[in-house]
Amino acid sequence: MAKTAQLSSLSEQLVGIGFERLAQRTPTVLSSSVFAGELAFGAPKGWKSVREPSWEQLATRSEEILAEGPLFLVPTWEREATPDKRRPARPSDYFAEVLAACVPPSSDAVMAVLLPAQAWESDQPWYAEMRTKVAERWDTQLVVYSPGALTQLHWSATSVLVFLRARAQTRPVLKVFQVPRRSDDADVVKDFERLLARQGGRTEHGYVLREPPGPHQGLYFDRFDPHVLQRREDLAGFGAVNALGDLFTFHRTAFSEAALKRHNQLTSPKDPSAVRMVKPRDIGRDGTIAPPSEETLWASIPPELQLAAGDLVIRRMVAPVTVPPYGFFTAEVTDEHLPAAASDHVVVLRPIKPLSRPQTRLITMFLRTPLALTLAGPRLVITSMETLFKLPVPQPDEALTKALDELTSAKQQFKRWEQEADSVIESVFLERTAALARVRVIDSGRALRLRVEAASLLDDLGHSVRTRFPYPIAYRWRETEARISAGDDHAAYAAILDTAEELLCYVAQLVLALTHARQITLGAVTAIRDKLAGGRSGPGFGDWANVLNEAATSRQLNNLPEAHPLNDIRTLLAHQDAEKARQALSERRNNQAHLRRVDPIDLPHAIDVAFADLTLLVERARFLADLALLEITNVRWDAFARTAHVEYRELAGDHPVVPTRTTTYPSNDLETNSLYLRDTDGALHLLRPFLIGRDCPTCRTWSTFHADRAPKDAVIFKSLEHGHTLNDTSPDTHRLLGQIGLT
Repeated sequence: MAKTAQLSSLSEQLVGIGFERLAQRTPTVLSSSVFAGELAFGAPKGWKSVREPSWEQLATRSEEILAEGPLFLVPTWEREATPDKRRPARPSDYFAEVLAACVPPSSDAVMAVLLPAQAWESDQPWYAEMRTKVAERWDTQLVVYSPGALTQLHWSATSVLVFLRARAQTRPVLKVFQVPRRSDDADVVKDFERLLARQGGRTEHGYVLREPPGPHQGLYFDRFDPHVLQRREDLAGFGAVNALGDLFTFHRTAFSEAALKRHNQLTSPKDPSAVRMVKPRDIGRDGTIAPPSEETLWASIPPELQLAAGDLVIRRMVAPVTVPPYGFFTAEVTDEHLPAAASDHVVVLRPIKPLSRPQTRLITMFLRTPLALTLAGPRLVITSMETLFKLPVPQPDEALTKALDELTSAKQQFKRWEQEADSVIESVFLERTAALARVRVIDSGRALRLRVEAASLLDDLGHSVRTRFPYPIAYRWRETEARISAGDDHAAYAAILDTAEELLCYVAQLVLALTHARQITLGAVTAIRDKLAGGRSGPGFGDWANVLNEAATSRQLNNLPEAHPLNDIRTLLAHQDAEKARQALSERRNNQAHLRRVDPIDLPHAIDVAFADLTLLVERARFLADLALLEITNVRWDAFARTAHVEYRELAGDHPVVPTRTTTYPSNDLETNSLYLRDTDGALHLLRPFLIGRDCPTCRTWSTFHADRAPKDAVIFKSLEHGHTLNDTSPDTHRLLGQIGLT
């Protein structure tokens, strides 16, 4: 007696809802007498069911039933035992012939068919041909992918339920749904109902396609999922996107163990000509190739068929979808792995032309992600060469390349330090006496301990600000920490508010300089110009905040180059928590200015809260550590080399006395004694006259100044570090402020 497979409880609900919404009636179930071998299909309880012994008659019976109402067709999933020898590469699926022959008897005919998922997912020509014939007579309205939809089949087997309506002149939207493997049935049903009610957009487990793809394209769920398509487009954010086949040639060897034995190629690892065979299981999920073991095969392989340094090896067997999501098991071949050759079920990718280390690293990392597997297509057990050939992979731009190089160098340096520490530890009992061993460990370990302490300080925000932030901010932060530690509450509270204002002032000056360079004028400049001309009190906390808020939302700044510093600067107040902290500090600053001072009893708590808000703002401004403030001290242009030899001071940290450094720059338009911002690409952006560097006439210390007031006879600059002023009576300065829109 044949076993009976039925729809799972969830699948039965979805089928019923689908027919209720699309046909407004319960369907008649038509199935073959034999389903998937000796497995028959059992219709849901209460549904009219027809069993057709012969698959050849299914199309005819379908038309008869459709003439009376909707149909739920469950054809056999069997394949012909003796396929057509004239088409040896083509499987003979009975359901494909049945569907190709089904004809809707009326314009309102509705039919749903239950098939193995690959029938609708695969790009293989025989399935594309089947879908093309179906599309000539039917419109696809709904596609539902469901693992474990049928009892008596393995729970990992995925089926597809396709709802079809007789072809109309206007094509309907297509709705695609994927039943998650582990979720609450009630939640899935609710989401399915939401999808059926929509004419566009996406739900948690489904989406609507207003322009359905052609039948030649396999409709696997991820292929047209808006979320996946967006992530695919986002790959360009790394720099560029190429198809894997544009960068690599593909090789899949036939060196199976049986073939090696048959051709007497197996040998001993002691044989001078022995080549290690890399098997799929040797390629780790973490991107490593396992060292040889007792189970490793060794063989004599011609040199032209061996692996080479720089090759990528990939397991051709993809991890089943039942395990946690991983990407392709991919590793890079290095000199330490050679000589070696790939066994069967290992794909070899060889660069068409040499790739940089960051390129190879980024590609390998990407291939190991679930997104790579998602973009490659439906998760079949074996990947195809065509799938890999078309797979988009990101390419790093200059900034990312530099960052990856620096991270690699850091990793190698840490590894060297680890090896040095191991050497010291292992030497404890190698000295002649315990006293000598003790001295060696203490002396040799001192430098290592100091390195660890220095590295640990980088996780301390205060240390990062004092040592890596631009001088005006680092100076203010150091003073704030000193005031707090000294216990002078009034001075500490004032220092916190001063630092917050000068932080916003400094970043706002960067915004003004950078937007002016791009010929963009912000509306907030008008208020600043009016206050400068007033001559009584210059712009303040609120004005700087207005500049930053406008920059964060300005559409004029939405299409900046990827590495432009404004992209980072715009994020300072873009988050709600940062803006909330800014508003709180601004209110405290106003209260102080208008004599609404905090009561001495409440001052310690006010200091804690205000400093927490300041810390949050500074944390959001960590990008400043990568935007160096430079003072150009000398420029010599080489007309033949077309480069400038530049001497500069990098004003990083809490002290203005820093060494002079040199570099080259591909332009001769740099100004000496002017301040510049250096971005992550190494480009220099002039900050004059928004920020200038001078020796302060009051304290005789080198300081940074910004325009604070501009009466008719002078421009008064104010120091960001200590608030001292600098009077500039030169008419040229007044005229310059007019040229940039500040007077």
